[in-house]
Amino acid sequence: MICCPRWPALLPLVLISTVNAAAGQNSGGSEAWQTCRQMIDAARRLACYDSLPGTGQPPTGRIGSAAGASAPASAMTGPISASAKPAVEPGTGGVVVPTAGSVSGSSNPVALAATAANSANSAANAANAANAASPGLYASLSAAPSLLGKAWELDPEHRGQVLQIRQYKPVYALPWFSASRVNRAPASPAPAHRLSEALPITAGEAKFQISLKAKLAEDLLGSNGDLWFGYTQSSRWQVYNGGLSRPFRETNYEPEAMLVWRTDYDLLGWRGRLFSLGLNHQSNGRALPLSRSWNRVIATAALEKGDWTLALRPWWRVREASSQDDNPDIANYLGRGDLQLIRRFGGHQLSLLLRHSLRGGEQSRGALQIDYAFPIEGSLRGHLQWFSGYGESLIDYNHRATYYGVGLSLLEWY
Repeated sequence: MICCPRWPALLPLVLISTVNAAAGQNSGGSEAWQTCRQMIDAARRLACYDSLPGTGQPPTGRIGSAAGASAPASAMTGPISASAKPAVEPGTGGVVVPTAGSVSGSSNPVALAATAANSANSAANAANAANAASPGLYASLSAAPSLLGKAWELDPEHRGQVLQIRQYKPVYALPWFSASRVNRAPASPAPAHRLSEALPITAGEAKFQISLKAKLAEDLLGSNGDLWFGYTQSSRWQVYNGGLSRPFRETNYEPEAMLVWRTDYDLLGWRGRLFSLGLNHQSNGRALPLSRSWNRVIATAALEKGDWTLALRPWWRVREASSQDDNPDIANYLGRGDLQLIRRFGGHQLSLLLRHSLRGGEQSRGALQIDYAFPIEGSLRGHLQWFSGYGESLIDYNHRATYYGVGLSLLEWY
């Protein structure tokens, strides 16, 4: 039996060993808790917590702190077991120290130190086992912050932020936006959708875009499924056309509702983060003969790899009665899907948008848009835009031209 007067003499050794254990093992413990906390799938996250020492719940203290590696509450009460068997700790000069399994009382500092070190070791081992089981998944979790995870609130640290307005697509003003071919006589094959005379518009104008989104509800389908609402509005302003009283030539309104599922899979080195299904309405809010509109069901699969994101969006047009259809052939020009690739590097962002009709022959049509934003001061960026193909706006859905714009942006994709 260990003699009580030895405890004061052992206290400095206990403190030293505790500090050393924390220094050597706390990172392992915190990494284990962090790994569990960042898991997307609720079942995997719970199983990961259960593999750690204690109750299977995250620590109440800050992750990475001493609380993260402390002993379970049940191990902090009660006297020293009478059956405790002393052990000689290597490197202590023969000092007798009880084993962690033989003591359980908070009145026993050596027991607490041993339990803390044991917990840290077990946490580190759990993290290593998780990494060994799914190296690709957990390697990506420990990498740079997730662009899609933050933008769509996919990770645990971003959850719970309902009914808060967020940035969506870029918000910019392009004081100079010019077209290679001006569409002075926009027309559609729908009845009463053709102008009787050409419009005196000019090639140079200004373009603006605002775009916001908000999460309306989360986890609608068990532990997954978030409902988002997005709104984008873009305008083309004939500000340099004084002879026509500087009118707004075209404004497109685009509200949409999206149900977003969190995903986590590997595809050729890219990490699949989300899948969504949404209902999208786009119109220009004008009367005949210039009215243009359509409704779509849009599916989105989004992946990321470091500072790159990739989004594939096929869509299906919601058919309308022929008497109410402003543009029956719009899918053959604005397409049936698009692919968007974005890279963020430093304060710069480069995006590429490819859109196509997914048809061959004479109906093979599409568009390419490139945007580049570079830092100027704070959140203010310069913004360059280049577009070539069909459908830069709804009124020009069947008009092919090349456009370029120069201006400023306040918000970008990420």
